[in-house]
Amino acid sequence: MDKTEIMVYFKLYADDFPLEQVTERLEIKPTKTSKKGEIIRKISENENFTRSYSSWELGTDYKKSLDTGKLINQVIRQLRNKTSVINELKEEFGLESRFVIVIKINEGYTPGLNLDIPVIEFAASIKADFDIDLYANPYSVSD
Repeated sequence: MDKTEIMVYFKLYADDFPLEQVTERLEIKPTKTSKKGEIIRKISENENFTRSYSSWELGTDYKKSLDTGKLINQVIRQLRNKTSVINELKEEFGLESRFVIVIKINEGYTPGLNLDIPVIEFAASIKADFDIDLYANPYSVSD
């Protein structure tokens, strides 16, 4: 039986910006970065699908869990004392900020989705929004 999996990450993104400076100033190694124009996949011999923006991300891998709050807090714990730096970077480079929660529901096991007051307050302090992606994989129920 497959378990439900959750991944959470925070991202700073914009048209283009110096990723290395963000890493230096936050003093946090990102889990992923991407640059505008990078090839995402080849569509045909002469055409590629490319990134339309640059991003700096900090997050978890997929974890077997039914508790989104625990994973969100793992990410926020690393960022909590970086509020002023995040806001300075956003102002300087025109960055947007977002928390992304990706849930792969397997075998009908749906997780709780709880954004508690400290999470909401932190997101508000850096003007970050939330993007929640749900993928429900089919399952069969035995009689």
